[in-house]
Amino acid sequence: MGTMRMCSRSGCRESAIATLTYVYADSTAVLGPLATFAEPHSYDLCSLHAGRLSVPRGWEVLRLAMPSTPAGPGPDDLLALVDAVREAACVPDEDTAPLAQRGTKSALEPPVGTAAGQSARRSHLRILRD
Repeated sequence: MGTMRMCSRSGCRESAIATLTYVYADSTAVLGPLATFAEPHSYDLCSLHAGRLSVPRGWEVLRLAMPSTPAGPGPDDLLALVDAVREAACVPDEDTAPLAQRGTKSALEPPVGTAAGQSARRSHLRILRD
């Protein structure tokens, strides 16, 4: 999950809702919904500064449709959360992990604390298909 992006205008501490990019070859400024990633040559603007946008004389402003409500988490966000939880579940706690004992073991012997043919921990998150 990303962090909240702030308005690019100096002194403004509001959260950004729109992204401004310039097409210098066409003398056009494009103002649209907040871009997925922050780019070096684009500017994130809050609602106040996006509404007050002015461009040099002879330039055009192309205002793309802005969503009326902020976008909720999508399927990619959910999958990233599931992967993060699975990663955290795979790391054994140092307090609860059994101490390793030295000795000779067969290559086919299961790890300590598991029965033969079972994994050390079964995943508790599943994706249900429609």
